Order: sequence, then structure tokens, then C-alpha cells
Amino acid sequence: MVLGTSSHVGKSTVVAAICRAMVKRGISIAPFKSQNMSLNSYVTVAGEEIGIAQAMQAFAACLEPEADMNPILLKPKAEKSSQVVLLGHPWKDVRISEYYRETDFLLRKAMESARRLEERYGSLVVEGAGGAAEVNLYDRDIANIRLARELRFPILLVADIERGGVFAQVYGTLSLLPPDIRPLVIGVIVNKFRGDPELFRDGVKILEDLCGVPVLGVLPYTPFPLPSEDSLSIGDKKSSRGPVRIGIIRLRHISNFTDFEKLEAHATVDYIPPGGNLDGCDCLIIPGTKNTIEDLQELLTSGTAVALIRARERGVPIIGICGGYQMLSATLIDSGVESREGVYPGLGLLSAVTRFGPYHKKTVQVERTASPVGPILSRMGTVRGYEIHMGETERGPDLPAFQDEGAVSPDGLVFGTYLHGLFENPAAVNALLSYLYEEKGVPFTPVASTCGDDPYEALCAFFSEHVDIDMLATYFP
Repeated sequence: MVLGTSSHVGKSTVVAAICRAMVKRGISIAPFKSQNMSLNSYVTVAGEEIGIAQAMQAFAACLEPEADMNPILLKPKAEKSSQVVLLGHPWKDVRISEYYRETDFLLRKAMESARRLEERYGSLVVEGAGGAAEVNLYDRDIANIRLARELRFPILLVADIERGGVFAQVYGTLSLLPPDIRPLVIGVIVNKFRGDPELFRDGVKILEDLCGVPVLGVLPYTPFPLPSEDSLSIGDKKSSRGPVRIGIIRLRHISNFTDFEKLEAHATVDYIPPGGNLDGCDCLIIPGTKNTIEDLQELLTSGTAVALIRARERGVPIIGICGGYQMLSATLIDSGVESREGVYPGLGLLSAVTRFGPYHKKTVQVERTASPVGPILSRMGTVRGYEIHMGETERGPDLPAFQDEGAVSPDGLVFGTYLHGLFENPAAVNALLSYLYEEKGVPFTPVASTCGDDPYEALCAFFSEHVDIDMLATYFP
């Protein structure tokens, strides 16, 4: 079980690395996270929604992702409420006070998933959530302490030295763990060390003397091309400073911004908050959101809606993905599913009408061919991705952007689609960037297909170089 001293210390990546390292040793293994809170999600082959980190960990373990790997996914909708996705499907929207009344039931469901995975795969690598020593939550912490009591797995504690205070992080966390959990901790990994790890040799000894557990490795700060787990990662983003600039509207409830991480490697990609300056962007993208109506209202009140319309008048391509597609509509009609019941004006850059009716979410993997309309879609061909959304959109007189899906303006410079993962396809990246480069008068080298590339091999080699894998392997049958 991999726990952290806080959120964003690198637990997800460590789990992925352990999964691949054990698979390479011939150990059958599966990832597991009982409860995840994230707006970055993934749709399995079976149409189940799970956190994208668990999908990534499944790929590291050479497995197909499935709902049991993340049985509870919380998707924040408003300040004090979240949608609960249970075993891959929407269960209900709850306020946090109501959710805590469900923890006994949800822990049982999570343990059922863990046992099913154990029966099928033999071993698990379990990821905790947030910080392990949230003392005020111990009675309802089904991702860390209560789960640890049920599983009784050895615990690996991950700390982030980049944040500073690593001694306090580790010593404080271990000191605050309940007496029955503290003995389960078998070691510590210090993550995100900048500089020569040898310079921390004395620090390792001090940590071990203070805490009485071994430091199993010090991981240098090294980025890997893995999908971001949640919005905390946006602040860490450093895209390529290419000749074209793509602006992504950083919606308050932004979801699945992993859609654009391949673009970040080949263009200047900036996440611009509502009210931010859109001048100088060669393309604008409105991403997915967990609360379309609320985020649309913020675009309207902040002036970003007007700025988008002016950018359209200047010939800047504007693309909407999922909730962003819904915002491009002329009208949005909500029966009380997404927000308050009512009829809302959209940005009107497409003729579509979006309706939020029954409490139903569409989750499916898809393959579609882009329509031969305009200078971007006409270059795209066939792409793969997944849909994950509430609501349905009627395109009206606009042409479909893809086979019977989405909508595109007559000149092809505005289009919307429900297709998450669109720009994970090299064909889509090349279609967009080749047009933008041409408009700039700059030569463009097409992005090569990544078919066959496996970032988890490099991650495993890096992890094995800096962490005592032999010691970890002794804990697996």
C-alpha cells in the first residue's frame, strides 16, 4: 500500500512503477485505489468510468483497466457537492456531509472490489489518497486508514522533498498514524529531489534514525509523459515554447485536461482563466467540465465569452470538447440535472441545442472519421477516443464534425465534439498543428505515431535505479 505525506507527492507514479517492475519479475499484479477524487477520468472497454491514474497504472501492469481498480470516483460539481461514480457508473450527487454517512457501505463495496482483484490477479498495489495523517478523518477515511485496517498490507510512505520540510513531512506523518497502522510502514521514498541525490546522503541517515524505518530510495525530479491525475498538476505544466500558441480556457470545473498533453509537447499551450487575455492565441480550446452551466456563466460574466466571439471574428480556430462543445451551442436547456432548471444562452458559435434531461451519463469508447470540412478536420482522418458526458446535443443545421457526431461551422474553423482523447491521436495533432503552422508561415514536422512506445518501461528503469526493488519484491508472493 502506497500512502503519501500529502496530495501530489507522486503516489500514482510510484504505484505505476511498482506495477511494471513486478510484472517484469513475473509477478501477476493489479493496481487499486478505493476512492479517488478527480475530474480526469477514463472510460474502460466495458463503458465504466474510473480515475485516469488507475487506468495508467493498469497499463503499467499490462492490464486492461476495469471498474474494480477504482470502485469509488468522486467528481466535484459544486463547492460542497460531488457526483459519486460507483463501480464505473453514476450513483448519485451528494453533499459532503451526506457522503460521510455512506462510508461504511462504500468501504464494503471497495473491499469487495479489492478481493475480486486479488482473486483474479494474485497481488495488489494499493494507492492511498491525499495525506495519510488526516487525523480528523480517521473514522471515515476509506482510502487510507480504514482501508489499511481491512487489508493489513505493508505500507510504503512517499514524501515530496520539492515542497520543503521533508523531515517534518515524514516524521510528523509517522508519528500521527494510529498505533495499529504505524508498524505496517516498511519504508519511505523521498520523491522529486532536484540535484545530486548523493547530497542527501546525510538526510537519509537522519530520516532513518528519527523514524526507525528505512529510506528505500531518493527519486530525482524527472518528468515522464504520463497523464496528469488532477487539477493540482496544471500548475506544474511547462509546455514546449513553439511558434504557435494554443490557449485552453481553464474552467473552474475543468475535466480531462489530459486531452491536450500531447499538444503541449509541440506547441505553446497556456491555460488561461476566465477573464484572462486571449490575444495572441492562434487557436482556442474550451475543454470538458463537470459543471457546464456554472462554468458557462463565468465565461459570460468574466468577458471571456465576448473575447471568444471576437477571436472567432479574427479567424482564430475555436474547438470545444465535451462540456466545451455544449458551451458552443446556441442554447442549453437544463431540467435540473446539471444546474438549476432553466434555459441558458450559449456562446452561439454553433447552431446546436444541448439538453440536460435524465440523470444518465454516456460512457463509451469510440472510433470515428472526421468530416472533410474546412482546413483542420479534412486532414484528420480516423481517430479514437471516448465519450463521457451528461446531456445530449442536437446539432441543428450545422454539419457533423465526425461521423454523425459533433458539429462544425461551414468554414471548419469552429467545431465541437464529445470525443475525449481526440488530441491523443497523432493524426489529430498533425491536422491542427499543420494548419496553425501554415498560417504562421512556419515549416511543420509531423508528429510521429507513438504506436508501440511504452513510457512505463522508462519509468520502471528509472525507478529501479533509485529504489530498492529487491526489498519491495519480497512482499509479493
